Amino acid sequence: MGWMEKRVTQQESIDHDGLFKELVETFFWEFLELFLSPVLDYIERGSVSFLHQEVYSSIGAEEKRIIDLLAQVQFRGQDSYFLFHIEPQSSSQADFEKRMFCYFGRLHEKYDLPIYPVVIFSYDSPQKEAESNYKIEFPDFQVLLFNFRAIQLNRLNWRDYLRQHNPVASALMAKMKIAREDRPQVKVECLRMLATLQLDPARTEFISKFVDTYLRLEVDEEQRFQAEVDRLESGEREAIMQALTSWEEKGWQKGEATLALRILNRKLGKLSLEVEEQIQSLKVDQIEALGEALLDFEEIEDLISWLENLENS
Repeated sequence: MGWMEKRVTQQESIDHDGLFKELVETFFWEFLELFLSPVLDYIERGSVSFLHQEVYSSIGAEEKRIIDLLAQVQFRGQDSYFLFHIEPQSSSQADFEKRMFCYFGRLHEKYDLPIYPVVIFSYDSPQKEAESNYKIEFPDFQVLLFNFRAIQLNRLNWRDYLRQHNPVASALMAKMKIAREDRPQVKVECLRMLATLQLDPARTEFISKFVDTYLRLEVDEEQRFQAEVDRLESGEREAIMQALTSWEEKGWQKGEATLALRILNRKLGKLSLEVEEQIQSLKVDQIEALGEALLDFEEIEDLISWLENLENS
């Protein structure tokens, strides 16, 4: 890898809520089929529309919170609608049930529609069952009992979802209850299922990236993962490796371009936006070549000349 072996890598912060929101929006019906299948008996298929994100201030605080996903759907055979409020929750928080109730009240007041609240608990711990209701009661009288659907991934066994043939299952198995020794096998099974789904390249890439985000293997686990892949039939093996290579190459290209720009800006001075965009559009092998060539650059004209020669070659 040459000069790139010397780079210092940093753990990127993960936008958990953004990843889960994109997963549910992209595969909304598959999400319902997997976790909320009874709803499909009274919903008009294909009628979903996603509403813009709602921003609310927390009760008693200045902090603003964003409702992650709000989807409007139609009752089957009726000219009436209801809302799905789907909230990914990546950490255990006190008073979360109260927050869900407050969201419910504000959304119900604004839209005057029935609301189906759903929470995807995606944190790794604690594994005790999460609360799924908020209540206000007195010794002689219950004022309120508010319920929401709770999907707690760390209490679901990944083996129960192996035969679902569902892209959401392919992604979310990576966040379910997994024994340490099963991690390489689970990653294989996630990607194996993905390969059989035959999705378009963009959706395949997204799920592959989702799985790798949440199942980043250690060196010894990677070796076991590769051994498991090698035991698959050639067609499955090639499909898995193709899915991995597609997004890994894009991620690699972005990271290498960023590092090259950092070095060039330090060595040659601030680059123009046009030159930065040229470098960001280079392919992986071209960035590798640039990494070798930039060692000899002394001024900005050397870089521009190198880019022009590349373009004309």
